[in-house]
Amino acid sequence: MDTTKEHALDKKAGPSAQTAIVMEVNNVTKVFDSAAGRVLALRGINISIRKGEFVAIVGPSGSGKSTLLNIIGALDKPSSGRVYINGIDVFALSDSEMATMRNHLIGFIFQSYNLINRTTVLKNVELPGVLSDMGSDERRRRAEKLLEVLGIGDKAGFKPVNLSGGQQQRVAIARSLMNDPAIILADEPTGNLDTATGKEVFDLLKMLSSKFRRTIIMVTHNPELAEACDRAIYIRDGRVEKEVINN
Repeated sequence: MDTTKEHALDKKAGPSAQTAIVMEVNNVTKVFDSAAGRVLALRGINISIRKGEFVAIVGPSGSGKSTLLNIIGALDKPSSGRVYINGIDVFALSDSEMATMRNHLIGFIFQSYNLINRTTVLKNVELPGVLSDMGSDERRRRAEKLLEVLGIGDKAGFKPVNLSGGQQQRVAIARSLMNDPAIILADEPTGNLDTATGKEVFDLLKMLSSKFRRTIIMVTHNPELAEACDRAIYIRDGRVEKEVINN
């Protein structure tokens, strides 16, 4: 992020700019209007997340957890309330500032991988670097290193469709790390994987949090994975039902 942009964002800094809290969700609601009527998906959500925490968001289908993740990641806007990332009031930013923040501060991992099958694994990993105007040599060097660290350096020239589900999710993790984000958002990252492969992917995320101090927020249906995170936030009917700190 260039210096001018940083200064512009700093002017919108909120209450946590100088603390270890990297994300605050303050009284966030989300209403969807449909032919069947209004749906209140989120009802006054309040959570704080610290640097390096691995937090699970848990709840049944329709509880609002994926809606919450989309708002945290600035992919959708709340109907009311505020979200602060590194002290920045996200939805006070212009669209271009929001896109810059999202590309530099947040990495995304999806259940369905969201890889581009018409190009190579290496090009998929490089994509966030392209969007942030990273030089081509630096992009390639960084993407190759990430693939090596994640144990799939030999798959760089393959198309994603030719890889196993676990390998594709490792590609997605590498892509999420391309711009060295402070926060990684994972939406059911093990949902399409068998138990053993899912544990491998989860252990990779755990390592990113514990060893490299990445803040990870993971939506999951899996109670065992939730219990293995630092903290689990349970959502029901659009509200925080409870929070559990795990040992």
